[in-house]
Amino acid sequence: MIKIKNLCKAFHTRDGAKVVANNINAVLPTGVSVALLGRNGAGKSTLMGMIGGTIKPDSGEIDITGTISWPVGFAGGFHRDLTGAQNTRFIARIYGVDTESLVAYVQDFAELGPHFHAPVRSYSAGMKSRLAFGVSIGIPFDTYLVDEVTAVGDANFKRKSRIVFTERMKSAGAIVVTHSMPQVRLLCEAGAVLEDGELTYYEDIEEAIDHHHRNMGSDEEN
Repeated sequence: MIKIKNLCKAFHTRDGAKVVANNINAVLPTGVSVALLGRNGAGKSTLMGMIGGTIKPDSGEIDITGTISWPVGFAGGFHRDLTGAQNTRFIARIYGVDTESLVAYVQDFAELGPHFHAPVRSYSAGMKSRLAFGVSIGIPFDTYLVDEVTAVGDANFKRKSRIVFTERMKSAGAIVVTHSMPQVRLLCEAGAVLEDGELTYYEDIEEAIDHHHRNMGSDEEN
């Protein structure tokens, strides 16, 4: 469970203050996959960063029950001089999971072949993304933070990513940021709409999508 209490966050810009969170109070239930919806610039990634602990709020609290992932697929934390396998072992030790089991899982899932044992600095962006997704989803968390994760890789990898993620959601929850409404409907059962610093939670994903479309003035098909 994620309890957001009196959360405030704003950034100073040339045009004045940009408010991301205006005294937000909300409860995101345990074991539920929640779509975080909002127009570009609404602050979805910032809110996710505050929930994940990488961005500090101006005031307020976020209380989290259980374990929470870093953003699934985020490749910025790898040591570029270590191999994919070495990075995986390092992360396994940090999170207290079986090292060799995680290495075997990631090696199979990421489909990097011999590159898995090459330095990450030699990887393409796509290779880093596949490694990052494999490591992220290979560790069992209570709640996963997901930011456009299924956009990485080719069609086959995207399909495999969706299947694995859907399987994970049988025993975990998630907060999902994506601009694809078909993915929202596929991955999420509930939704939260962020607009002008206000967060509105809906148990029914269709109600959240309707609210989002009204905000966007959208004529796009459901």
